[in-house]
Amino acid sequence: MSGEMLKIPRHINNKKNVITLILGTAVFALFFINIFQPFNSRNWVPNINDFTYFLFSSLIILTAMCVIAISRVVMFYYAKKHDISLVSYLVWILGEILAMSFFFTLFPIFALKVNVDFGELYKQAISYTSLVILFPYTILFLYFELQEKNKIIKMLGNQQAASQSEQANNQMSFCNERGDVRLVVAADSLFYIEASDNYVDIHYLNKGRIVNFLLRNSLKNIEKSFSDRKLLRCHRSYIVNANKVRIIRKTEEGLCIDFDYDGIPNIPISKIYSTRVLEQFSGLTPDADNLS
Repeated sequence: MSGEMLKIPRHINNKKNVITLILGTAVFALFFINIFQPFNSRNWVPNINDFTYFLFSSLIILTAMCVIAISRVVMFYYAKKHDISLVSYLVWILGEILAMSFFFTLFPIFALKVNVDFGELYKQAISYTSLVILFPYTILFLYFELQEKNKIIKMLGNQQAASQSEQANNQMSFCNERGDVRLVVAADSLFYIEASDNYVDIHYLNKGRIVNFLLRNSLKNIEKSFSDRKLLRCHRSYIVNANKVRIIRKTEEGLCIDFDYDGIPNIPISKIYSTRVLEQFSGLTPDADNLS
């Protein structure tokens, strides 16, 4: 469980938040440079007026933001297939600071021919760039977290409202990340839910056959929404309906769940969830001898 806690939230790297981060950092950097005029930059070009200085600083910021844009695009596609740990994320930000500082150091020396010491200017650049990046990053990170919590609150509110009409026929309503109900399924028809990038794939029985429904949401949100149901997290990418599980097997690859139903593959149980799963089904599985 501690490994899970060290991962950064996936919503930090969704497309909308990435764009907001890049633009927000650019705007803050532009105001910072024009208000504080770091590196004695006002004296780099003699007799420069305020408007020319604004255009000049805008060009520098626009070019420097390419570093952030490239970095975040790479992170966006990397995060589609991999979890990013908190340590890796902090190292990534450090790399962005050093890269932008290097650019801020090279620009006056080679583009404007300003006679300054490279080492001293680079130290100053690291100091100022850290403020330019870390301040908006922190504010936006808190903003993204607040947005995500509001989505969950809205989703739980919709879920609670829908549950009043569901109790009579034991149905489950699934909402997207905006909190809008997109699918209603009988609880005894649901088998499992699988993570699929920024979506979840809901597998359930409909008219005698297994079908699936792709919903834009995360397993974490689904798990929170149905905490009072018999939905069990068994893997980073899977949640299963505990009432539909028939057998737990031990294979060469590790533990897996068998629903004993044609068309449904075995669902893996990761080590981090194995204890919880086995406690849940300790007296349920006819294949218990195979687990020793």
